[in-house]
Amino acid sequence: MALSIPKHITEYKLAKDLFTRGSDIILSDRGQQMKQFTQHGTTSVFEHCVSVAKYSLLFSYFLEKTLRIKCDKTSLVRGALLHDYFLYDWHESDPSHRLHGFTHPYAALKNASADFKLNDIEKDIICKHMFPLTPFLPRFRESVIICLADKWCALCETFKVDISSYLIYRVNYRIALATGELTITKEPEMACES
Repeated sequence: MALSIPKHITEYKLAKDLFTRGSDIILSDRGQQMKQFTQHGTTSVFEHCVSVAKYSLLFSYFLEKTLRIKCDKTSLVRGALLHDYFLYDWHESDPSHRLHGFTHPYAALKNASADFKLNDIEKDIICKHMFPLTPFLPRFRESVIICLADKWCALCETFKVDISSYLIYRVNYRIALATGELTITKEPEMACES
């Protein structure tokens, strides 16, 4: 069965939805700090989290359209943006980074809890996105979606498959507008999008 996404879901609309649901995270100083750290290959932690949010939203649209399973899309986006909010370079030769794959969800949860008000779904997403490396089963469908999207994005980033560059461009464009680095009266929607 092919993935059936409604035709009206474009990268432009995904970026707008993602920014609307997670702008407090995206615009925060520490959210922007994620751009300084590399995640997989040449992809920054920020870009990775935006990609995971994108594919999580797409999967939730698929579930809603085909199986009538609804998701809390705001918690989904916020959890995706914060799932790797560990705020350090795990590639550095540091003994505390040796078990990064097993421990970073807890560092991310600690940082996210200090900076944002989180609900139970968002906490579960952050803590359990590394299942099965972390031995606790995800409790919510949103956590399962993030877990799958995270693996997909990590695989694509490791093998340098571009899956989200346009969406990341759109999110960065919105950041520039929100922070006053760019001023226009109306954001153009790309005519070439399908």
